[in-house]
Amino acid sequence: MPTKVNDVDLYKRLLQYVLPYWRVFMISIVGMLVLAISDPAIPALIKPMLDGAFVDKDPGTMKWVPILFVLLFAIRGLASYANNLALYWVSNKVVMDLRQEMFAKLMSLPSSYYDECLSGSLLSKFTFDVIRIKEAATNAITTLVRDFLAIIGLLAWMLYIDWKMTLVTLVSAPFITYVILVIRKRLRKMSRKVQDSMVDINHVLGECINGQKLVKLYDGKEQEINRFYEVAKANRRYSMKFAMASVASSPAIQMITAIAMATIIYMAIQKAAVNEIRVGEFTSFFAAMAMLLNPLKRLARVNEHLQKGLAACESVFALLDQPAESDAGEQTLERARGEIEFCNVNFSYQGSHQKALNNISMHIKPGETIALVGASGSGKSTIANLVPLFYSGSEGKILLDGKEIRDITLQSLRQNIALVSQEVVLFNDTVRNNIAYGRLHDSSEASIIAAAKSAHALEFIENLEDGFDTMIGEKGLKLSGGQRQRLAIARALLKDAPVLIMDEATSSLDTHSERQIQLALEEVQEGRTCLIIAHRLSTIENADRIIVIDDGAIVETGTHSELIKLNGAYARLHQLQFNI
Repeated sequence: MPTKVNDVDLYKRLLQYVLPYWRVFMISIVGMLVLAISDPAIPALIKPMLDGAFVDKDPGTMKWVPILFVLLFAIRGLASYANNLALYWVSNKVVMDLRQEMFAKLMSLPSSYYDECLSGSLLSKFTFDVIRIKEAATNAITTLVRDFLAIIGLLAWMLYIDWKMTLVTLVSAPFITYVILVIRKRLRKMSRKVQDSMVDINHVLGECINGQKLVKLYDGKEQEINRFYEVAKANRRYSMKFAMASVASSPAIQMITAIAMATIIYMAIQKAAVNEIRVGEFTSFFAAMAMLLNPLKRLARVNEHLQKGLAACESVFALLDQPAESDAGEQTLERARGEIEFCNVNFSYQGSHQKALNNISMHIKPGETIALVGASGSGKSTIANLVPLFYSGSEGKILLDGKEIRDITLQSLRQNIALVSQEVVLFNDTVRNNIAYGRLHDSSEASIIAAAKSAHALEFIENLEDGFDTMIGEKGLKLSGGQRQRLAIARALLKDAPVLIMDEATSSLDTHSERQIQLALEEVQEGRTCLIIAHRLSTIENADRIIVIDDGAIVETGTHSELIKLNGAYARLHQLQFNI
């Protein structure tokens, strides 16, 4: 369970993202101060206007009061423009910085985090939660400062006119504070519920978009509409509960203020009856008190924005506080020879008590091609994931060129490994950029073409409208399954790493394409250690050794012919595939 952080510490941490832009933020503060100072100036001008112009008929007052009003509101307009523009600039910079930091953190998290976290939850943090922080980071603090100063100024003017009537106004303050405190907890609770419901909306939406063909084929339209309706209804329900708590504060505060105003009017009438207050003084006092309503309402609403923002802070900072994947290795590995050794390796996935790997021991010589076969869930892919340290926490040792992989820096370890998995990852970019990805970006045109040719992808690439510059769409959807797989293989070949892991790499290929890949693999296996995982046993018959995995343990090892003669687990798998 994460440690509970109080609101003050949470807000202090949020303000750290505002501090780099304090110069621009000061422009907003200055504009805010001008607005706050000018608030009591309005009722202050009303007093001489009424007493001097309307009652005393003073010609001088009649001339300068209108001019002062125009000047006052011109200054307020400029101050408001500077205040709002600076606020927008700072708040958007804070949002951008948070998103950048969140994305950088996301890139450094271990694979186990992605296994546990819903994609909808992550999307909601970037698109919804971080926007809510925007209000709390800048608008809330400026509202607090501006309206607090405005209230102080207005109260000072009211005290100057009549301190007794002002005391009546001040008596209402504890009641207003009580209303705000009562509603605060409710707002925070409902804000968290709204965030959680947005996670559900993003999750359902993502699943339906990605699985739209399945939905159509299995006539799941009504089912998905109903599922989305339920999460949308939950979001609306919690949003309404938040709104009910939020809007309740303003009427309550206005009622308290109205009672105070009624009491003051009664007192003013009594004073006017004995000539203790002039009409200009009373109007000025009443105007100042009426002007208190807007700052008080904004202060009541700022609690709403603060609770939204702080609840969002909890969500965003929870991501930022996630520990990055362990990179404790200090040894740098240059180009490896490709010798891999598993020594009594046991492994369980996070949150599971069942062993995914049970006492795995094997030795792979440099340049050797090893095939791992077995039923789904037997542990083949787990072995492939442990070599590049996508998962940590295994028992035993995994060695690369005699060095324990945990002692090698992640960067140098992974530079020596290329991976083609059954889940082909392609980006909405050109063919060229998908092959020459990451550190391969500066690869020469000749090397990119050579990799595509070795992967038997060059023919179909040259037939595309723009060749290597063709945009392939999200997840490469403009290409066939076999074409996508061959691009992924070309990427691995371009990396030219000494260790090549093929995790169900030919599973998306038709028979013709699979034969082409087999020819390509034979070309690149020289001088490279290959770990091949495949359900199609025809693709690994020429492997140097075949290791059969069952329930996380090695049950058989040998060449294809040796294992067939053994008539054990491998022979049964082979018979199932070829004698159906």
